[in-house]
Parts: sequence; C-alpha cells; structure tokens
Amino acid sequence: MTTADITLDDTPRGGPRPASSGPRPASSGPRPASSGRRTAWLLLSPALAFFAVLFLMPLAVMLLFSLLTGNPLWDDTVTFTLENYTRMVQDTYYLEAVGSTVLLGLYVTGASLAIAYPLALQLARMRSAAWRSILMIAVLSPMMTGMVIRTFAWMTLLADQGVINRTLTGAGLIAEPLPLMYNTFGIVVAMTHIFVPFMVLTLVGVLGRIDDRLEQAAQSLGATRLRAFVEVTLPLSVPGILAGSLLVFALTISSYVTPTLMGGFAFVNLPILIYQQIASSFNPSFAAALGFALLVLSMSVIAAYWRVLSRVGRGGGT
Repeated sequence: MTTADITLDDTPRGGPRPASSGPRPASSGPRPASSGRRTAWLLLSPALAFFAVLFLMPLAVMLLFSLLTGNPLWDDTVTFTLENYTRMVQDTYYLEAVGSTVLLGLYVTGASLAIAYPLALQLARMRSAAWRSILMIAVLSPMMTGMVIRTFAWMTLLADQGVINRTLTGAGLIAEPLPLMYNTFGIVVAMTHIFVPFMVLTLVGVLGRIDDRLEQAAQSLGATRLRAFVEVTLPLSVPGILAGSLLVFALTISSYVTPTLMGGFAFVNLPILIYQQIASSFNPSFAAALGFALLVLSMSVIAAYWRVLSRVGRGGGT
C-alpha cells in the first residue's frame, strides 16, 4: 500500500461530522392538534347525528307546533300565533297545574332524600360485603318491577277499602276510611317508593368517597358525633345531594302514569294536561306549548343546579 492510497482524516474520533447538504428526512414528531380534533369529531359524528335526529328535531317540531293555530298536516290555513302561550299564562287553571307540578316534584324529592340519605350512608359505611349486597338488593328491588305494577300495589294498600284502611277499621282504631288515595299524599307515597333507588344510587357513590377518619378527627377535637356529621360529612356530600335531587325532581315533574292512577280526577299536572289536550281535546298546538313549558321548567331547574354546584365548588375551594 502506497502513501497515495492513504486518506487522512483530520476530524477526531467522536467529534462532529460535517453537515449534510441534502434535504433532511421528515420528522416523526407528534401529529398536529387539528388532525386530532378531526378524528375526535369523526368519532363523535354518529352520536351527534343520533342526538340531532331523535332529540333536536322533535324539539324543533314541538316548538313549531306551539306557535301555530292548528295542525299544518291537514289544515292549510294555519298561521303563526302566540295564543297558546298567552292562554297558558292568563288562565289560572293552567298556572295551578304548573304549580302542582313543581310542588309534587319538591315533595317527592324531599321525601326521597330523607329516606335515601340514611340508607346510602349505611351502605357506604357498612363493613360486611355480604350485608351490603343484601341491603343494596333490598333497596333496588322496586326497580325490578314495572311502574304500573308498583302503582297498582300502592292502590291496593291505600284505597278506601284497601289493606291499611280495612285493618284500621277492623281494629276499631278509625270509624271512617282515611283519605290515603286520590290526593297528593297518595301520589307522593307511591312516587317516593319508585324514585328512592335513584337517589340512593346517586348518594352512595359520593358518600363512599368520604373518609370516615375526618369525622373521627373532628370528634377527637371535641365535636359531638352529630356536630361532626353536620359540619364534615354533610357538606362534603352536597354534590351527591344536588345530583340526586335533580334526577328525582326531573323524573317526578315528567311522570304521567302514577299521578293519573293515584290522583284520579283530583290532581292535574302538566303531563296529564298534555295527554288530555292530545287524546281528548285534539289540540296538538296547545299540547306542544304545554310540553315546551315543561321543558323550560326542567331546563330552569338544571340551570339552578349548576349555579348552586358552582357556588358550592367555589366555597369548598376557599
């Protein structure tokens, strides 16, 4: 080998190599955010289409019908009007129905919360898994039968010649049957039995995440057991109380079957009025206005729920 065949490299080993003048290969870095958003929208598109067709379109049709003088499917002379809404606001009969709807929701929500909170607290703090399962099955057992069957069972118990009145009359405790049915009391009792499981399920998840040692720490500082519960556990469970109350209230104000069977002709709420306007009066426009009023009522309750929840969150963070 001659010296002409030897190539000298002045660059030390491990040192920098000269930069290449050619184009660099494409970087395999993270994908742009716009591509991720497009993928997310593509994945959401079936659900959004389902929501638009089965929820938004019926609401739009209901709003349109509420602003018409008749049914445009068979009446070519229909015009736009606010008469359905003015009639609902000016007539005290319909205003009383709105009030009855709200009051029924408040009664059932309060009764469900009073019954469900101790049950949920016991379920959350129960040590034995077997007894917890047994109690949970007992609480959820009403959900295993239909609403109509449960309502008929309460009719058998609360009727004038039902089990309760016949037992009290036979024992000589009362002379006349107690008015337990065909009034607000009977409706509240039956609907509370129906909706207590929903409240329990909502509260158990929240109460189960509250550490028992917080109450123990409060008691070690001199607080009584009741005061420790009121000032520690109860405030921490407010989100669950609000969520369960919202769910039960929304289900109650939209219920038709149980108020109809348990209330008879003595009770009228918005769902009953909507049914009457469609089935008896054949007035779909006014029924649509009543339905939209029920929707606004529900949305108002949801807005109030989020407002209270945000205030609770800000208060808890201070």
